[in-house]
Amino acid sequence: MPIFEITDDKLLAVAETSFGAQGIYERKHIQRLLRDDIKVLDERLMVIAEEFGGWLDSSRRIDLLCLDGDANLVVVELKRTEDGGHMELQALRYAAMISAMTFEQLVDTHARFRNAVQPDLEAAKGAILEFLGWEDADEELFGQDTRIVLASADFSKELTTAVLWLIDRGVDIRCVRLKPYRMNGGPVLIDIQQLIPLPETASYQTQIGVKKLAERKSQGERHELRYKFWEQMLDHARKHTPIHASRKATRDGWVSGSIGRSGFSLQYTIRKEDSQVSLWISLGSGMREKNKAAFHQLLNQRTEIEGDFGAELDWQELPESDGCLIRHVMPGGYKSSTDQWPDINQRMTDAMIRLDKAFRMRVGALQL
Repeated sequence: MPIFEITDDKLLAVAETSFGAQGIYERKHIQRLLRDDIKVLDERLMVIAEEFGGWLDSSRRIDLLCLDGDANLVVVELKRTEDGGHMELQALRYAAMISAMTFEQLVDTHARFRNAVQPDLEAAKGAILEFLGWEDADEELFGQDTRIVLASADFSKELTTAVLWLIDRGVDIRCVRLKPYRMNGGPVLIDIQQLIPLPETASYQTQIGVKKLAERKSQGERHELRYKFWEQMLDHARKHTPIHASRKATRDGWVSGSIGRSGFSLQYTIRKEDSQVSLWISLGSGMREKNKAAFHQLLNQRTEIEGDFGAELDWQELPESDGCLIRHVMPGGYKSSTDQWPDINQRMTDAMIRLDKAFRMRVGALQL
């Protein structure tokens, strides 16, 4: 199905093209762009390493090694071809090779990806724990499964047949099509669509897959507790503010909502013993300097902002990160007794309303 441009009097089909015809290369362009904006493939992914080959007796390398929100390793294999080649076979080898990776090895791998010359293990571990919403490493919950994401301009029938067969046998593998189009005299567009399994039927892959997901969901006490906490928390919050009204309960440690400007989000965070409300500044790939500029414009208004909020805030520029954080931490987390949850819900909601009031107009007025 083509993409159409809307004009005043008709629809004009945008011409399909190929990456080769546009001089777009696999590693130089596609891999780099996806590395810097991995959420276009899956919003719950974190890039751990690029061109990972950290095993003996093998010169093969994983295009992108990722981690998902459930602490599973994810192999992302990329091709710019129209048939995907034999990428499913490569990805299966890679998945098998990394399946025994420990959390310590994951941290070491990410540290070397962030800075190959001077790896900072503590910073890498902190980034991973923050992404997972964990306070401490948990080898029991880490790497319970290894997932595969295949991304290509298109896929051959042989490849899709193999992928469907693997899904039927409980392998978490998906195909994402990266289809390039060229506007008439204009830019190259890319249509990113998950083809297998279809997003709306992803939870209905097979009875085996559904059972496996249900069992995995019930395994971790912290995942279960967080999910129940968010059910209650979000139900309470939407009665008082629309900021997170459309969000559903999750097993993650945070929930994001809009403040009315792209690149800025209001977040609830829940941990074992404490909870947070925060403003997260992340304008996207390559925007680190703009993130810092926005942070400092707000920091210059600290006295007024904290006056409107009614308490001191924790201002974190996070020099090694692509984002900046301004937060307020409160006692009480998901490990607190459930009879304390209503009070925690109330404190978090009240703090979020005050945080929104203190920042919304100021964020909208930032000069970037």
